[in-house]
Amino acid sequence: MPTSTISYLWRDPAAARGFQSGVSLHSHTNQSQETLDFVANWGAQFAIARPLIQRLERRSQEKHGIEINWNTSYWTPPLTPKLAYDLECNQIEKLDLIPFVSVSDHDNIQAPLKLRAIPSARHTPVSVEWTAPYAGEHNSKQYFHLGIHNLPSARAIQWMEDLAAFTANPSDARLTEILIALNAEPNVLIIFNHPLWDLYMIGQEKHDFLVNEFLEKNGAHFHALELNGLRDWEENRAVRRLAERWNMLLISGGDRHGVEPNANINLTNATSFNEFVHEVRKERRSDLLFMPQYAEPWKHRILQSTMDAIRDYPDFPQGSRTWDERAYHQDANGIVRPLSEIWPKGHAPKAIQAVISMARLLGTTPFSRSLRYAWSDSQQLRFGLEDQEAY
Repeated sequence: MPTSTISYLWRDPAAARGFQSGVSLHSHTNQSQETLDFVANWGAQFAIARPLIQRLERRSQEKHGIEINWNTSYWTPPLTPKLAYDLECNQIEKLDLIPFVSVSDHDNIQAPLKLRAIPSARHTPVSVEWTAPYAGEHNSKQYFHLGIHNLPSARAIQWMEDLAAFTANPSDARLTEILIALNAEPNVLIIFNHPLWDLYMIGQEKHDFLVNEFLEKNGAHFHALELNGLRDWEENRAVRRLAERWNMLLISGGDRHGVEPNANINLTNATSFNEFVHEVRKERRSDLLFMPQYAEPWKHRILQSTMDAIRDYPDFPQGSRTWDERAYHQDANGIVRPLSEIWPKGHAPKAIQAVISMARLLGTTPFSRSLRYAWSDSQQLRFGLEDQEAY
C-alpha cells in the first residue's frame, strides 16, 4: 500500500524535524519555453479582451509586416538555472535539511546540464517536464505534462531525442512503450504532473475522462501523482481522491515559474537523489510538506507569479532583465527573436506599455494588499486537503 503523508509548515513548525533532507521537484528556469497561446484563448473567451487583442494583431500586421502567431511565440521565466537552484536550496536549508533540487523545464534538459557544470550543483538530476500527446479511445487530442526525473546521464540526450520523435509522430501504443522503457530505468522517477488541470481547455469533464482512461492504460508505469504547489486547494483535493481511486502515491511539485520558491517539498531521510527515488519507487512512501506560501490566497499567488513574469530585474544577467527580453516571437523574416529586438526603435508600442503598467499597478502594495484580503479564505487553511494525513 502506498503511504503519503501531508504536513503544513504553518500548522506545525517542527514538521521537518526527524528528516534529513528536503526535495524540491518541478520548477522552471529561463531555459523553459512557456507558450503564449493563452493570450489568444483570452480573446476567444473574454469579450473585454477580444478587441484589444484583435487591435494588436491588426496593427502588427499593418505597421510592421509581422503576423502574430500565439502558438509559436513564447516567454521564459526570469530565473537562470543557478538562480533557480539557489532559491530552492535556500528554502530547504532554512529547515536545517540537505537540499536536493530537480528542475524540470518544458521539453528540454538544458538547465540541469548547465547546473552540472557548477561544482556546488554537480549532482543535479537530469530532469524534464515532458509534454506528451494523448488521443485516447475516442481519438480526442490532449497533452499531459509528465515529470521525468533523474534520467541516466549517459543516455539523457538520447532519451530527449526519443521523446521529441514521439511528440512529432505520436501514438498511444508508442506512449505506453516509452513509459515502460522509462520505468525500466531503475533510478528514474515518473510523475503525472497536475493531472486534473485542464490546461488546454478541452472541458473539465472530458479532461477528467481522458485522465482516468490514461491511468487505466498506463498508471502502473507511474510512481506518483503530483500535488501541485501552484494549483488551488480544491483541485489538489481532487488529485488526492484520484490517487486513492488508483491506489497511487502522492508527491510534491512546486511548478515554480517566478521568484517565489516552490510551495511544497518532499521530506526524506535519503542522502542522495537516487535513494529518494528508491524510497518512492520501492518503499512507496512519500512525505509532503506544504510551505507557508501555499497558505496565501490562490488568486493572490497567481497574481504575484504574473507580476514576477513581467517585472524588470536590473541585477539579473543580460537577457533576463526585462520582460520583453524574456518574450519571443518571429520577426518579419521568420526568425525567432526576443521582442526587445523586434520592437520599432527598441521600445514596446505605447499601447502595450500601458497594459504592462496597468498590470504592474495591481502588484503594488495598496492594490495587492486589498486583493489579498478579498481573496482570503480561512476555511481552506482550517481543513487543508481534507486533513487526510495518511492513507
